Amino acid sequence: MVKAKKHLGQHFLKDESIAQDIVAAMRSSYSSGDILEIGPGTGVLTKYLNEFYPNNLVLIDVDEESVSYLWEHYPTLKERTIHGDFLKKQPDYLNSDHFSIIGNFPYNISSQIFFKVLELRNRVDNVVCMLQYEVAKRLASPPGNKDYGILSVLLQAYYDLEYLFDVEPHVFDPPPKVRSGVIRLTRTGEELDCNEKLFKTIVKQGFQNRRKTLRNALKPLNLPTEVISQDVLNRRAETLTVKDFEQLTKQVEKWSR
Repeated sequence: MVKAKKHLGQHFLKDESIAQDIVAAMRSSYSSGDILEIGPGTGVLTKYLNEFYPNNLVLIDVDEESVSYLWEHYPTLKERTIHGDFLKKQPDYLNSDHFSIIGNFPYNISSQIFFKVLELRNRVDNVVCMLQYEVAKRLASPPGNKDYGILSVLLQAYYDLEYLFDVEPHVFDPPPKVRSGVIRLTRTGEELDCNEKLFKTIVKQGFQNRRKTLRNALKPLNLPTEVISQDVLNRRAETLTVKDFEQLTKQVEKWSR
């Protein structure tokens, strides 16, 4: 049996029914292409994924002990079980241009995984994952909620996000100190109608001082006078939708020329 390693943030799911529910969430949104399981560990999700997607499943795990375990217990997947770091490797080990992601994400790198998903958004159609409850709620939070933040906006610009269900600590080995949550991301196919780099800058700067109005929060950007006078800057970042941020970005572009 694989020993959970604290430095890798490993907490192995041991509840079979929850594993089945997570796989069912993927089955209801999956259309085609490879399914990449990140951090399969001891294979509790792998077992059910392999039943439905024996020819499309690819595994990647940074833990050598987990990879050896998976090679032994899932020999048919050996050629598609990668010992490596999803954050550092380009997904050239996949056979399909478009793919879906599933996994029990380590709490300490979950945000980094989502930034990688954003980089690969034109290839990643779906994501079903389990992560820390507070992070899951924050990502799926709508505007006007205190949980709504930078990554909420950036992900919701390209994906529909759904919070699916809670997962209690006792179903893991070892149990984490916090609850977990399962979310699903489904690519909308939409793209931003503005400068993406500027959009990210405005979103990040707006939320860095989220208690301030945007007029004050965005001061370091030295916005044009025509933009500063707009009513939207009387609001705080957490009240703006993706479309609001998109429109604000277009205004900054217009008056900065």
